[in-house]
Amino acid sequence: MPRWNTVAIVGVGLIGGSVGLALRQRKLAHEIVGIGRRPASLDEALSGGCVTRTATSIARGVAGAQLVVVCTPVELIAQQVAEAAGCCGPETIITDAGSTKAQVVSAADAALLALENGESGGASFVGSHPLAGSDKAGCRHARADLLEGRVVVVTPTERSRAPAVEEIAAFWQALGARVVQMSPADHDAAIARTSHLPHLVAAALAAATPDDLLPLTATGWADTTRIAAGDPDLWRQIFLANAGHTLSALDDFERVLARLRSALEAGDGPQLAELLAEGKRRRDAVGS
Repeated sequence: MPRWNTVAIVGVGLIGGSVGLALRQRKLAHEIVGIGRRPASLDEALSGGCVTRTATSIARGVAGAQLVVVCTPVELIAQQVAEAAGCCGPETIITDAGSTKAQVVSAADAALLALENGESGGASFVGSHPLAGSDKAGCRHARADLLEGRVVVVTPTERSRAPAVEEIAAFWQALGARVVQMSPADHDAAIARTSHLPHLVAAALAAATPDDLLPLTATGWADTTRIAAGDPDLWRQIFLANAGHTLSALDDFERVLARLRSALEAGDGPQLAELLAEGKRRRDAVGS
């Protein structure tokens, strides 16, 4: 029997579409509502089986939903969480899929507190970040198995209601993910090093490659720069929202890069081999 009667997804792109497909494949919800601004994109999500119906209004889309998942760019999440909460009852739980958490969660919590003080809404919010994705965008690239075996970080705060945290953790686990709980600040510090810095470096490497040499690139260049093909505006938002932690990660990267440069300039083979071996050790530890 489905766990939820109605799940609403705000933003049915790669992540939102994959959530919808997984819910349908696993028969976890009777109804999955896709919410967005562009009818053409919603039609694509409907025809692709990501959702069972669509709405261009958050108010109409979340009506009656037990669970709302906001899968839009980070600049929009807090506003859309507040809008959804204002149209939901106290039994509704809202989460998101944003790549940064501190700003998003703080703004969402403040918005929900204002609603509570105004005696409207009352829905619960718990932040989330699924560590899954692709350089491809849009629901046409969505996959029902996108979250299987992947980590989802859930970021409760002191305002989070324990039952809501448990329900959001159970939601991601029901889609096949492994859940890790962290504070929003700890999440942003960690993800700056494991996600945001890699994208910055990949983009820099791609941008530093002259156009006339692109025909000479092979798998090494392609593998290293793959994520640089991600949506530039989306990543602009992520970098600005997590600038402090990303700059700290960049400082450490530049120190390692300086050691590599120094060893190369000095012709210091042993030091160069040591640094390369350390990189290999850490990469091998992750596996394929």
